[in-house]
Amino acid sequence: MSKMNRTKVVDVLQCQDFGTIVNVKGWVRTHRSSKAVDFIALNDGSTIKNVQIVVDPSKFDENLLKQITTGSCISVIGELVESQGAGQTSEIQCQELEVYGLCGNDYPMQKKGQSFEYMRQYAHMRLRTNTFGAVMRIRHNMAIAIHQYFHEHGFFYFHTPIITASDCEGAGEMFQVTTQNLYDLKKDEEGKIKYDDDFFGKMTSLTVSGQLEGELGATALGQIYTFGPTFRAENSNTPRHLAEFWMIEPEVAFIGLDELMDLEEDFIKHCVKWALEHCKDDLEFLNKMIDKTLIARLESVIKEDFVRLPYTEGIKILEEAVANGHKFEFPVSWGMDLASEHERYLVEHHFKKPVIMINYPKDIKAFYMKMNEDGKTVQGTDVLFPQIGEIIGGSVREENYDKLMGEINRRNIPMKDMWWYLDTRKYGTCPHGGFGLGFERLILFVTGMANIRDVIPFPRTPNNAEF
Repeated sequence: MSKMNRTKVVDVLQCQDFGTIVNVKGWVRTHRSSKAVDFIALNDGSTIKNVQIVVDPSKFDENLLKQITTGSCISVIGELVESQGAGQTSEIQCQELEVYGLCGNDYPMQKKGQSFEYMRQYAHMRLRTNTFGAVMRIRHNMAIAIHQYFHEHGFFYFHTPIITASDCEGAGEMFQVTTQNLYDLKKDEEGKIKYDDDFFGKMTSLTVSGQLEGELGATALGQIYTFGPTFRAENSNTPRHLAEFWMIEPEVAFIGLDELMDLEEDFIKHCVKWALEHCKDDLEFLNKMIDKTLIARLESVIKEDFVRLPYTEGIKILEEAVANGHKFEFPVSWGMDLASEHERYLVEHHFKKPVIMINYPKDIKAFYMKMNEDGKTVQGTDVLFPQIGEIIGGSVREENYDKLMGEINRRNIPMKDMWWYLDTRKYGTCPHGGFGLGFERLILFVTGMANIRDVIPFPRTPNNAEF
C-alpha cells in the first residue's frame, strides 16, 4: 500500500477539495455488498459521523471483501468525491485497501439496539459504538470547559492527595490503603490493628473529597479548584452512584452565600453552553437516539435564572403537594434530607427550572458549614437539576475556631489526624466557601443518559471492578 499521511474522518468530512487523494483508517460500522458496488461506513472516533467508502468489487479480491465485517479495522486510500447519497457531502472512491484486523461474528457489539446493561459486560468494546463515542467526546469537552472556566476566572488548579488519613464527610465509608499482609495482621492487646509497620505508619484511605485540603489552598492562593478522582465505599446500587468518580471542587476565600450561588450558577451554565457550542453533532445524535428533549432541556437551563429557595420554604411547598394528593415514596417533614424525588418535584413540577436550595438544618449537613444566626440552619447550597436532582453541593465554611470545635465535639468527630485543618482557623482565619460537582452527574445531565455507569469508561460499583 502507498505511503501516505492519514487524515481523520472529521477532517475528511469537512473537506470540499474534491479530486484529492486521501488516506483514512478506522473501524467498519457497516458493509453493504452488491455485484456492482460495495459501501463501507468507516469511523475512527474523531466524530460521530462515518465516512462512506465506495468500493468497486471487480477491482479487489472477492474473499478479502467478504471478510471485512462490522468491527474490522482497515486503511483506505482513495479519491475524495462529492457524494450522491443523502445526508453526506463527500465520500471516498476506494483505490487501495489494507486490512489491519478482521473481526469475527462473535464480536459483542455487532447488533443494533443492544441494551446498555448488556454493553456494560463489554465495557472495553462498548467504547466503539456510536453512543459511547458521543458520550466520551462530550466527557472530554466538559473537562476542557471546566479548566477553561476556572483559568479565565483566575482560579489555580490545585492537586489534593488521593491517599489521605482524614475522612472529609465523616461518613466512614472509605476504601483502606495498606501494604500489610491481610492474612497476618498485627494487633495490640485490645485487638485493634497496629499500623506501625504499614507503609504510612497509620491507617490511610482513598479520599472521599479534596475539599479540606482545598480549603488550605484557598487560604493561601485566594481561589483554587480541584478536579480529580474520589472514592466512596457505599454499597449503593443506584443509577446515580459510583464507587470511583471524578469531582470538581472550587474553594474561594472571602466569598459569601450570595456570591457562592452566583459562582455555581455561572459555572454550570458555562459548561452547558460549551457542550451546545462544541458538541453539536454528538448532542444531535443523543437527542435523536437517547432523549428527544435533551437539547431543549440544555437550552432552557442556560436561559433561566435559577430559583434560590430556602430549605424551609421548599419543605412547605412539598407539604402542600402532599396535602393536594401528590404521592411521594418518602414522607416529608422539616429536618429531613430531601430524597431525589423531592428535589425533582421542586425542579420539574413546581418551578420548572433549576433550584439552588439554601439554609439547611444543621444536623443533615457536614460539620464545617457556617451556622446561621437562628442556630438551627447552616449556609449550605445544593443546586438541583431536572432529571438528576442534586448536581452541586456547597457551603460557606465556618471560619470561627471555637464554633467549629464546638460542632466537632458535638458530633464526636475524631480530629487527631486533622489538626492541620483547624490551623486554618487558628492562624489568620478568613471567611471562605466552595462547592463540589460530581463530574459524572454533569455528564449524565449533558448527555441525557439514564445511568451513571454509562458516562464513565470503566465503572466501579459494588462487586464490579472489571477492566
